[in-house]
Amino acid sequence: MDQSSPETKSTKPSSWTRHVPLAIILIVAVVGFVTLRDYLTFDTLRDNREALIAYRDANIALMALAFIAIYFVIVAFSLPGAAVASVTGGFLFGLVLGTGFNVIAASLGACAIFLAARAGLGKTLAAKIETSDGTLKRLKEGLHNNEISVLFLMRLVPAVPFFVANLLPALVGVKFVNFAFTTVLGIIPGAIVFTWIGVGLGEVFDRGGTPDLSLLWEPQIIGPILGLCALAALPMIIKAIRGKKEL
Repeated sequence: MDQSSPETKSTKPSSWTRHVPLAIILIVAVVGFVTLRDYLTFDTLRDNREALIAYRDANIALMALAFIAIYFVIVAFSLPGAAVASVTGGFLFGLVLGTGFNVIAASLGACAIFLAARAGLGKTLAAKIETSDGTLKRLKEGLHNNEISVLFLMRLVPAVPFFVANLLPALVGVKFVNFAFTTVLGIIPGAIVFTWIGVGLGEVFDRGGTPDLSLLWEPQIIGPILGLCALAALPMIIKAIRGKKEL
């Protein structure tokens, strides 16, 4: 008994500490929502655009690194202002660089929150689902059989909130490699749209207006995205048809 007690004591802190990263993210998210939602806005960007452009012109590399770092923190801690950050990428860096920086920052932030959730609550929940019987286990098995397709759909469908697409896969035990791969590729279409809006943001500000984010739902934009959704769902449809034929 004396030999087992140190092991028991050593495992308790580790089982508790693995929940710390996710707890920190949740606390920062709540605090950030209350304190930053009035600052991470297009009005703030409008008021500071001349200073931002001047600093960009003088320190393009530092500005790019600062932008990626700030956007990473916004995504990793689910802070308000992700749409503003995406548009800012286009406003400051243009369509090509802006899209690249947006994808890099958002992907890194998504991976960070995924790993934090999987290490804590996700690991516990996935283990419980694995040992359970019935609907939950069948849903998990169905997800893993179509993991890539489902993850792509979660990224491509605009109606799925970004933080949900980051947390939910971690809670059901999705492979990190598949999550990272589908995140990087899946957010590119939306990133292009938001960056594109940002490219013309200066003219919008000059008119005294605000950027129209509803552009994402225009037929010429949402049409190709829905086409990509159908392409992502195709493997699942083929598997379902084959499964019925075998029955």
